[in-house]
Amino acid sequence: MESLSVAFFCWESMYAERVGGLANAATNLAETLAKDHEVHFFTRGWVQDQVINDVSYHYCRPQGNNTVQYCEDMSNQMVEQFCQADQKKRFDILHFHDWHPIQALHRLKDRETILTFHSTEFGRNGNQYGDWWEYREISGKEWYGGLIAKRVTAVSTVMKNEVMRLYNIPDWKCDVVPNGIVPRQYHANIDPGEVKQRYGIHPYAPLILFIGRLVYQKGPDLFIDALRTVCRDRWDAKVIVAGDGGMRQFLQERARDLPVNFVGYIPDSEYIRLLNACDLVVIPSRNEPFGLVLLEAWSAEKPVVACDVGGLSENIDAFVNGIKVQTDPGSLAWGINTLIGDPTNAEVLGRRGRAKVDRQFLWSPIANRMEGTYSQVCS
Repeated sequence: MESLSVAFFCWESMYAERVGGLANAATNLAETLAKDHEVHFFTRGWVQDQVINDVSYHYCRPQGNNTVQYCEDMSNQMVEQFCQADQKKRFDILHFHDWHPIQALHRLKDRETILTFHSTEFGRNGNQYGDWWEYREISGKEWYGGLIAKRVTAVSTVMKNEVMRLYNIPDWKCDVVPNGIVPRQYHANIDPGEVKQRYGIHPYAPLILFIGRLVYQKGPDLFIDALRTVCRDRWDAKVIVAGDGGMRQFLQERARDLPVNFVGYIPDSEYIRLLNACDLVVIPSRNEPFGLVLLEAWSAEKPVVACDVGGLSENIDAFVNGIKVQTDPGSLAWGINTLIGDPTNAEVLGRRGRAKVDRQFLWSPIANRMEGTYSQVCS
């Protein structure tokens, strides 16, 4: 298609404020599109505006007494910056990511707009906080964004069905455009034994890795409960939990008598080392719209045990490139024990996962799919 001028609105990016997988997904998509289009990325951060990999990043510094107020201030600052850039060259496409910049979408609703759902508030918190004012406020913004955007995309078919059900978004208006990965960023030639020894683990001991936020949605409590069964069967198994969140203290108390090392937040470089040194990646999420950790593990040719939910269920081919289990500690334990007990098959599943990444989840063809959505909005 002809070259377009595209504006991204996203509350996180890889080069400033970074919270979760949204930063990687939005940044990599923007940089892939920038090979053929002019892309400006409006986000937040305490750094100077900059150009990285042909994408122009514009940073704002919002404030607020709560998350909703903070994101409204962020949205208003984004619109001010956008209008300044729009005077120089009018943007063809305005692409919004998740609920955080919905106020900006509202103010710019007469333009050619797209809203991508990477997740929903219901998916993140379910019925846990159904009566909490912030839950209702965010859900309302998601509904409104889906209503006024010219077109909507979702990162998986499961996510598409969820927003259609929750917010009455019609099927014709919503496209599925998955996330992608840059596999070379997650594969490293390291000595697994040396990495394990740094954490006090014997080089031949099976190392199980969990990476993610320690929140209810990600299921770390299911994982810890499953480990009781695993460790009864495999006394030599060791576990590293990387990430932080509100459940950390609770989980540490629950795992006091288990061989689990809670390492908290770690830099990307150390994550890559652990990812390539481990023997198994476990993704015990109760809800996962897509699951970038899956692609990261596959990029490192690591076998995966994951709960049979959301994008994980959609993308894993059972017993071909991973094992899918129920959101239950007993089922998780079975899956973990199955792969630990058969390392040869585990390696085969990891290699097949990498092959699927190369077939389906590289950014260039995914950006082409997003361009298809752009063309529908422009036509």
